[in-house]
Amino acid sequence: MSPDLPAGSRQAAAVPSVGIPVVVVDDSRVQRRFLRSALEATPEFVVVGEARDGREAVAVVERLGPAAVLMDLDLPVMNGIEAIERIMATRPTPIVVYSAFVDEEHSTNAIEALAAGAVDVFAKPSWGEGGRLDEYADELRRRLRVAARIRVITHPRGRLRPPADAAPAKSLSRVSAPAVSWAPAEEITPASATTQLVAIGASTGGPQALATVLTHLAEGFGPAVLVIQHMAEGFIPGLVSWLDGLLPLPVVQGETGRRLRPGTITVAPSGLNLLVHDHLRVVCEPAPEKQFHVPGIDASFLSIADAIGAGAVGVLLTGMGRDGAVGLKAMRDCGSVTIGQDEATSAVYGMPQAGYALGAVQHQLPVGEIGPALLAVVRGGVLPCASL
Repeated sequence: MSPDLPAGSRQAAAVPSVGIPVVVVDDSRVQRRFLRSALEATPEFVVVGEARDGREAVAVVERLGPAAVLMDLDLPVMNGIEAIERIMATRPTPIVVYSAFVDEEHSTNAIEALAAGAVDVFAKPSWGEGGRLDEYADELRRRLRVAARIRVITHPRGRLRPPADAAPAKSLSRVSAPAVSWAPAEEITPASATTQLVAIGASTGGPQALATVLTHLAEGFGPAVLVIQHMAEGFIPGLVSWLDGLLPLPVVQGETGRRLRPGTITVAPSGLNLLVHDHLRVVCEPAPEKQFHVPGIDASFLSIADAIGAGAVGVLLTGMGRDGAVGLKAMRDCGSVTIGQDEATSAVYGMPQAGYALGAVQHQLPVGEIGPALLAVVRGGVLPCASL
């Protein structure tokens, strides 16, 4: 079929039996041609459909059910953020954002896309970098290869939006904390010491999960809060800015020489491990050469187990891999309360599962119940023991 036909009419009659089926979303015909040729340069991928705007993307994904979606953010009719939300609410599919507006200068856009449900973001090259296009094509294929293996979950935010024709498309809005009603099978005693620190580790799917948990922690929340989120170099300042505008508590980036402040959320910087010492002193230092994720959740959790012990609470949220499991086990062994996100609400049930298998997770909870659980621990009340 001619590549010059309208994007919406270029859908494959059926999903091929070989190759990872991908839908490409971009309003530029030139970009769509580049992406198609980049992906189909190997038999590993096949582009089964294209879309020129966000509304068309939602319809194409619903009809074809691809293994992954490659999407620009700057789209007509319905912007990329809303398209991601709607896809994740109606036909959850791994989405890789490929846009000129997710570089370090526009890092908040990257965070919004991840919070809406995208599993990865990748900046488009400028066309002056023509000699590096083969490198970008290799990187795109690598990221899509990983994304297609991720088991994504339904995100409810898209269901809460009005129909696309009822209101203009808009960017990410403030995340509402869901009301939680517990009916615990049993109750347990909370932390044995006054809680000084809540430490939270997250990876794939983390921004949305963090927003859901941290929205519950309002002004007057006593302990310091530390967040260790796996994120590419240069994107942590965008995460800090986004969370700071979203949450009741102030959000800052961690630095060597600073103390973790009560009632303040500190985010570990990219490219360094953040270690906690006595009196909540912070040291940020280079990671060992073979450490895969930087900042490392295990590194922070192990330092907290050693320095704070039973005065801390550890939380392990959605993410691929095992980072955080060993550190969370050390925290539990020294008396910390430990919580893991459950499988049903995890975008990727990797890190929490690893912690559970290791015996590190005391309480396995849906993401919407973790914030209230933290309040219960800090207030010295009782914490429901869910599914353990």
